[in-house]
Amino acid sequence: MLDTPAAQVPTLSLKDQDRDPDGFAAALGGSFERFGFAIVADHGVPQPLIDRAWAETAALFALPEEEKRAYHVPGGGGARGYTPFKTEIAKDARHVDLKEFWHVGRELPAGHRYAGEMAANVWPTRPEGFRDTFVEMFDAFDRAGDRLLSAIARHLGLAPDWFDPAVKDGNSVLRLLHYPPIPADAEGVRAGAHEDINLITLLLGAEEAGLELLDRDSGRWLAIKPPEGAMVVNVGDMLQRLTNHVLPSTTHRVVNPPPERRGHSRYSMPFFLHPAPDFLIETLPQTITADRPNRYPTPITANGYLHERLVEIGLIKK
Repeated sequence: MLDTPAAQVPTLSLKDQDRDPDGFAAALGGSFERFGFAIVADHGVPQPLIDRAWAETAALFALPEEEKRAYHVPGGGGARGYTPFKTEIAKDARHVDLKEFWHVGRELPAGHRYAGEMAANVWPTRPEGFRDTFVEMFDAFDRAGDRLLSAIARHLGLAPDWFDPAVKDGNSVLRLLHYPPIPADAEGVRAGAHEDINLITLLLGAEEAGLELLDRDSGRWLAIKPPEGAMVVNVGDMLQRLTNHVLPSTTHRVVNPPPERRGHSRYSMPFFLHPAPDFLIETLPQTITADRPNRYPTPITANGYLHERLVEIGLIKK
């Protein structure tokens, strides 16, 4: 077994938001300020939908390599469809990640004003029902994310609906991740140390050991061990920038399993919640103080920031 000590990240219930919105917001914000992470149970994504999504994720990645690669979009930065094994690399890492993935984005109506920045989805012919399942799953994650952003807004002293216009038709991405079985002497790790680009990430599938965060207080790697069915939520770099690091984006990784588990696949399902492409990431005034001067005096659009980061991790070539 992995002997990494566990991070004491609290498990919160999203049901508490209805009963005590201020209390839930304080608990979520406190966990983010300490760890950059929170664990959220009762998140509202229906379990039958989750079960269906896991089954179809496994079936997708079990397709022949040639069939999967037909859904790869060269030059698309991995925005939609299939990204092959050993493509993505963490910023400043020496080895590529030991993973393959599929991206589902927001379904936009024809002629939408963001059509130029947000690519159309790529849908496989197999497994049957894939499109319906993941349109529904995207919407379920979207709703959960809106509720969490409302709590974050409360914690920051903003109106509970402050993020609503920022994320309306946002460029969020649902990633289906497959970490295939690996040999005992595999170079690299399943996902190198990195921070996420977006506002917040909502993750299902972290029950399988491997996800670790780098604790800022001790400098040690700590394992994240959510209860069955709970969602791991973490702050991304866009929210860190928006809040002048009041809410920190914490370095994390997915390490290789112990030898007895290396013959098994690992699946996970992160939802990277992004604002709309033209949202201006401008430091919130209330997060700027004499002791915490503005780290980012020059604002940047969400789309501009995303492009910078995709170049850094190798999904877009300069």
